[in-house]
Amino acid sequence: MTRPSPIIPLLAIIGAMACFQVGAAAAKQLYPAIGPIGTATLRLLLGGAILLVLVRPWRSWPARPPLLALLGLGASMAATLMFFYLAIEHLPLGVALSIQIMGPLVLAAFSSSRRSDYLWVALAALGIWCLVDVGAGGRPIVPLGVLYAVIAAFGWAGYILFGRAAGTAFGHGTAAVSVTVAALMVLPIGLAKTGTALFAPQLLPWALLVALLSAAIPFSLELYAMPKLPARTFAVLMSLEPAFAVLSGFFFLGERLSPVQIAGVLLVIGASAGTVWWGRSEEMGEGPVT
Repeated sequence: MTRPSPIIPLLAIIGAMACFQVGAAAAKQLYPAIGPIGTATLRLLLGGAILLVLVRPWRSWPARPPLLALLGLGASMAATLMFFYLAIEHLPLGVALSIQIMGPLVLAAFSSSRRSDYLWVALAALGIWCLVDVGAGGRPIVPLGVLYAVIAAFGWAGYILFGRAAGTAFGHGTAAVSVTVAALMVLPIGLAKTGTALFAPQLLPWALLVALLSAAIPFSLELYAMPKLPARTFAVLMSLEPAFAVLSGFFFLGERLSPVQIAGVLLVIGASAGTVWWGRSEEMGEGPVT
């Protein structure tokens, strides 16, 4: 029996990562009107609505849903997205995402019994030093942006911890349910920050584009590809996300990184891929939508 070619699933994962980062670049176009918090709120609301329609998680609702895990997952996702959007107000996309990826990387290392994993964390830390030591285009990196990215990294780690419990119960409906919970948590903050400007009709087309690029399209591609690829292969591919963030920031936002910063991104990618490739693939888990 001929085994199916992995080319199409691989292209689907690459397309999903590209959509996520193009969506992040597109989200910055909403900042002048509603700021990063308003943008995160609108993106979660529309993304949750789209995913609910596409996935319809109520069809396979568990008899005893783990509500605490679901609330923790929603809170982690809300924190990750909101603080990532705050971070990219001050930092290039590639820098912010490379710092954020330290969350799951450190979690994987400290949940492992192998001392070699600490070497990958050290390699990633060297990469982060390269990123924050030299500012993009000769400008210094804004410490507040670094702080936001670090908080987003903690959120990503929490996403993985809570996602394991919630994902077992809700299956393919986990993304739709957790994004909806995150949207409801962020909505009061978004309304307090932006007021009724959040629902201005002229913002809807661009916000809908952001939601499609950041939720509907990439989730559909990932759900297609994940059953067709080994878990380790999928996790290693996801470690390339900072590279897509750099390219998206360069082409769509004119963000230029210095050679030292590019080296830092490559070090973070190498550390993330190494942690997965030489470790247990299930330790890394799946990352949240950014």
